[in-house]
Amino acid sequence: MNPEGSCTESPIRVFVHLARGYGSREWERRWNEGKVIGVNEPLPYGYFRAAEFDCLVEYSQDAVESIFGKLLRLGMRTILGFDLVHAWRNYGKISEADVVWTHTESQYLSILLLFRLRPIERKPKIIAQTIWLFDRWKRFGALKKWFIHRLVAQADIITVHSPENLKVACELFPQNRSELVLFGISAEEKKKPDPRPNCQPLHLISIGNDEHRDWNCLVEAIVGQNRWMLKIASSSVGRRLVSKATNVEIVKLKSNDELLALYDWADILVVSLKPNLHASGTTVIQEAALRGVPVICSDAGGLRAYFSDREVCFVPAQDKAALRQAIEGLAADRERRLGLAECAQARMGPDGLSSRAYARRHAQISRELLSATVRACGRDR
Repeated sequence: MNPEGSCTESPIRVFVHLARGYGSREWERRWNEGKVIGVNEPLPYGYFRAAEFDCLVEYSQDAVESIFGKLLRLGMRTILGFDLVHAWRNYGKISEADVVWTHTESQYLSILLLFRLRPIERKPKIIAQTIWLFDRWKRFGALKKWFIHRLVAQADIITVHSPENLKVACELFPQNRSELVLFGISAEEKKKPDPRPNCQPLHLISIGNDEHRDWNCLVEAIVGQNRWMLKIASSSVGRRLVSKATNVEIVKLKSNDELLALYDWADILVVSLKPNLHASGTTVIQEAALRGVPVICSDAGGLRAYFSDREVCFVPAQDKAALRQAIEGLAADRERRLGLAECAQARMGPDGLSSRAYARRHAQISRELLSATVRACGRDR
């Protein structure tokens, strides 16, 4: 009997195929050096926690490659749009698994193409987690859309982090089973929200490199507000954008300790977003919740599946006036800042938003997929 109360004959053999750079050995090295920035874990995304739920979890590895090997891999990735060579190098472990978990479409498209190029008698089940694909779909030509359709048809299930992505998955791939799986981060360590007094300058932070961050709207809302000080931790914002803003600073984080210190400095986290489908910003909002920092966020990407108005101050996307007004309101309302932080933090935990809940859902889906195979073969007696 496993910890969730489900009987299984044997553990599920899971292979987690991630992008190059996220191999378990490389990740552990960077983790031990404190260079994995964010509220992270000894192995990426907490998938290893599925060991609690009768799963034997193994991660992909980054092969040592020559200059020629690297050029070949990057060239193929440019042509195809995903890293086929990296999947090929992990193909042995992929083919031995009962179920393969992938973090983005780049990984599962690689594996599904390999199955066409190199068929095997017993294919593992594929959980095709999709993040960026549907936001980019309209930019693809007809041939690329056809190619992706042919590959995705082989996936056993499409999973997404946002209800907005789920709607599109059901429209584009009605032949596939699709499900919402809420993403979560390590939620064991929490810092009690601090009832800070109203003060000047107000300390604002914004963090992230996502292509859907709306830096223009954020800076326009902040610039000239000398009662506020904004620190941006991102490699995707141009310094020219903030060159004339005396109250905005771009910071470069070199270690995880520096990130945590930034959260501790902040009075409010501000997440300004462009419309998107994939729940952009959910990771940093969860980090802020754990650190006891209240959040103002654009109402975009299906983030209300994660947090409500009791937990996050939502504002219309791409509305600098509404964003500025929300900051002014929270700056003057100590009790509301504290209430938002406390309620958001209460959402985080093993039965709420967490990497443990995320891994548990993957284990449940895997068991469902394997049980369906057993029934189809007539052995469920």
